[in-house]
Amino acid sequence: MTFAFSHDHVGITVTRDDLDATIAWYSRTFGFAVERRFEAHGTTFVFLTAGDVKIELLAGASDRGAAPADDILTSMHTSRLHHFCLAVADLDAAVSRLLELDVPLIGGPMRIPATGQRIAFVTDNVGTIIELSDPGTWTSGRKAGT
Repeated sequence: MTFAFSHDHVGITVTRDDLDATIAWYSRTFGFAVERRFEAHGTTFVFLTAGDVKIELLAGASDRGAAPADDILTSMHTSRLHHFCLAVADLDAAVSRLLELDVPLIGGPMRIPATGQRIAFVTDNVGTIIELSDPGTWTSGRKAGT
């Protein structure tokens, strides 16, 4: 059996106390908007969207889990997804904007010759690692923001 896939969303678990601050962080930092918020199975779910990127926040964690990373090269930990990546049209502009918003880098910008990319890393307000990539890794001609 062969599956036909397309990427739908990334799910991030947060505590109930962190939910509104996390929504605000993604809205302020990357321009995400709340697409839908609902309760199911005792948990609050929030879908955030920006372009064709969707993040699902699940407010059911009892604690924050692994400590936030402050250095991408020492951040490997089996208790969490390592990172998710957002392709950007201009890494230098994105990094400049993040620094203006007081969002520190935990890695990069760095060049990855094997993929022809430049990348940088930040964490959100609860420690989720986010990679920014210029260009993205899609060879099919997909572009950032399309």
